[in-house]
Amino acid sequence: MEQSKTVGLVFIEKFADWEFGLLAASAVEWFGARAVALTPEAGSVRSIAGFQLAGERGLTPQENEDLDAVALIGSDNWASPDAPDVTPLLKAVAERGGVVGGICAGTLGLARAGLFEGRGHTSNGREWINKHAPGYAGAEAYQDVPHAVSDGSIVSAPGSAPGTFAAAFLEALFPERAETVGEMRELFAREHAAA
Repeated sequence: MEQSKTVGLVFIEKFADWEFGLLAASAVEWFGARAVALTPEAGSVRSIAGFQLAGERGLTPQENEDLDAVALIGSDNWASPDAPDVTPLLKAVAERGGVVGGICAGTLGLARAGLFEGRGHTSNGREWINKHAPGYAGAEAYQDVPHAVSDGSIVSAPGSAPGTFAAAFLEALFPERAETVGEMRELFAREHAAA
């Protein structure tokens, strides 16, 4: 029997309520994964709407050696000088072949960790990411598109694209389940079809 995969979702203060639901729920319900909430010091954080989330683990590689994938959920606080340094965690997951993703301002963590070097990626706009991560490695591979971009095991998306982020992330994590990912994409797309 195939062993379940574990996905860590990183939340910091004022995380974006709309950016993680499709990914977390789909990973668990459709793919049988285990989702865990990672926060600074495994503490509680509040969303933009004010909902409180209790972290199960902190952000160190040692606490997360079982992760097959990690996703940074957006928050304006990623652009702050006080944003947590998640580089060791992201690099540890990437080095063991795991999927690493970021949506909205969560893409700044990947840029700062050097994970966009030589990889197609996107964010909240070319000017936006260059303003908040000036001179980051891989800036020349930026793609100015309104949907998620996947390049190998690195997945990125603007904050307005939680649906394509979830699909691209899960496709990278479960390449053998392309048919299920296709069903997901079709289901999500129905909402935007002409009436």
